[in-house]
Amino acid sequence: MAKDSPISFALFFSIGVSVFGLLTTLMLTLLPSTPVENLPWRKPLIGMIFIAICTSGGVASFFPRKCSEQFDPYKEKGQMTSPVRNEDAYLTVKGHHPTCKEFSAHIMQARGHILCAACTGLFLGACIAILGAVLYFFLGLEFQLSNYLIVPIGLISVTVGFFQLKFKGVVRSMLNALFVVGAYLVLTGMDMALKNMFLDIYMLGLILFWIWTRILLSQWDHIRICQNCKLDCELKEKKQRLVSTAEPVHSTYNHQYAEDYYCKGPDI
Repeated sequence: MAKDSPISFALFFSIGVSVFGLLTTLMLTLLPSTPVENLPWRKPLIGMIFIAICTSGGVASFFPRKCSEQFDPYKEKGQMTSPVRNEDAYLTVKGHHPTCKEFSAHIMQARGHILCAACTGLFLGACIAILGAVLYFFLGLEFQLSNYLIVPIGLISVTVGFFQLKFKGVVRSMLNALFVVGAYLVLTGMDMALKNMFLDIYMLGLILFWIWTRILLSQWDHIRICQNCKLDCELKEKKQRLVSTAEPVHSTYNHQYAEDYYCKGPDI
């Protein structure tokens, strides 16, 4: 990836902040507990915010192209380049990914339907996390394990989730689900241990940043795949332009035609 790419800068920055967040969370777990702030509205408020985050992520998994446009610095109209020059390179979109063998690791089949492995995993993880949030934040059910185990397990789950790009199919889907469940375990474990409103908000901010990093990693992975692909298609040409210049590519190319086969965004 070009060093001057804004996506590259954002990716390196977000990875650094995410790693810092993981380490500080581990340190807070090992340090003695801070004074308890037993505010009666703390848990319901944090629970509602976390459920809202999970719900938004679940909805985004059904509309990945629309939602990912909000994170695309090159989303201006007229940005498409030229039609596919080789008829054999014509691509369609299934599971919100191009029908290209290079993207085969990003999809999986279920009863004849092609699904995005990452989005499916994120949706399942969001459902589990929402259920857990209702049980803990609203019904008062707590884990029997110590927070010294819950938080590290959550941190490991989030970290492993970042490496889902190395896997494919069902395994990729499971790691994405683990990513969301891990974030839930971290938030719940920290709340059980510290019962501190400000630290809960800090953890929610970290979770949002981890999600942002996850999106940028997917964008980077898509660009990398297209850079290494020998297929001569518009998807590759546009992504090459994304990493070669920070200026939008203007043309009179029909945007609607491009949407028929171009996967706008990453696996969220």
